[in-house]
Amino acid sequence: MLADALLLQLGYNATLVTIGACLLGIAAGVAGTFLFLRKRALVSDAISHATLPGVGLAFILMVGMGGDGRSLFGLLVGAGFSAAIGLLCVHWLTTRTRLGEDAAIGAVLSVFFGFGIVILTVIQTMNAGRQAGLEGFLLGSTAGMLRGDAILLAVSATLVLLLVLILRRPLELAAFDPGYAQATGWSMGRIDLAMMGIVLVVTVVGLKVVGLILIVALLIVPAVTARFWTERAGHVVIIAGFVGGVSGYVGAAISAIAPALPTGPIVVLVGFTMFLVSLLLSPGRGVLASVLMHWRYQRRVHMRQGLLALAQGQPIFETLTHRLLRRAGLILPDGVPTSDGQAAAAKALLDETRWSIVRADQSFAAAATRYDGLTAIETVLTPDQLNEVDARIKAPEVVT
Repeated sequence: MLADALLLQLGYNATLVTIGACLLGIAAGVAGTFLFLRKRALVSDAISHATLPGVGLAFILMVGMGGDGRSLFGLLVGAGFSAAIGLLCVHWLTTRTRLGEDAAIGAVLSVFFGFGIVILTVIQTMNAGRQAGLEGFLLGSTAGMLRGDAILLAVSATLVLLLVLILRRPLELAAFDPGYAQATGWSMGRIDLAMMGIVLVVTVVGLKVVGLILIVALLIVPAVTARFWTERAGHVVIIAGFVGGVSGYVGAAISAIAPALPTGPIVVLVGFTMFLVSLLLSPGRGVLASVLMHWRYQRRVHMRQGLLALAQGQPIFETLTHRLLRRAGLILPDGVPTSDGQAAAAKALLDETRWSIVRADQSFAAAATRYDGLTAIETVLTPDQLNEVDARIKAPEVVT
């Protein structure tokens, strides 16, 4: 059944929903990258919670005008209007008062969300509101999504991607070097406003799929996941878009075969699974890579200290050091160095003597900063510099 959902074999409407959710995930991952790099992730949380009163008021307004209040377009317009007001409140509190951005976000988030819950409670007392299904905007629900709703979702996500593509350069400048962006004529206020506008659109169009509570996860988790795999901003954007797209696609497919489960948590859990894999297995920043790096570093330290002990005729008491040297063929089982061990020990002592001279000479100040006891001095100094250093020392004694 899941294979049919993933291969888009569950019908036309399910196919539209899955593709729309995929496009939304791509848009959220790409837009959330700049929010993450700008260190303003919590702003998306305030925007998402600020949409709830707009959804409720839009429903009441449409019912009062004689409609059934379930028009997705009308509900999203109300959510967007309310979220924009919440965003302006955060901006005003941050710039016009002594409140920090985190305090302003907390205030706006709690007040708007509380107001929205009150409105939803009122709606449940209305005859027209008993079957409203507005709770789907809290955790997301695609089971009742119509063809027009899915098309609206896909079109909105595509427009967001185009907007991000157009504004990618100023958004990257604002994230990494605001001072340079201002010096080159960009207005930081306008860039931030554009970024918040993009996030607002993603938040509003994602309410039906992920829900207002978890949309922040779809914005931030793909960017955080992508950051484990690369150091380049452009690559982070691409990987985040891929992670968001896969999360939306697979989450919507699972939701299609299990309509009783809320869509938002499924999409977020798929994204979290990808985050967990990246956390554990990414080659540069993952937990496994860190453990292996520490393991290799520890052995390099033991080898270095063991060779220096051999060069100075000192006994080796550390079990790990003894085992590593013996495994490398540098010592015999009784601790006596082999010919290779004598040569390696003499080289280690020579390098340590070279480094002591380099660190004491101000003319080698730049090279001295590279000293860590493990870096080969030949990779830091030129052959001429090494000859100059060697001229100041006597040849190291061979270990006997």
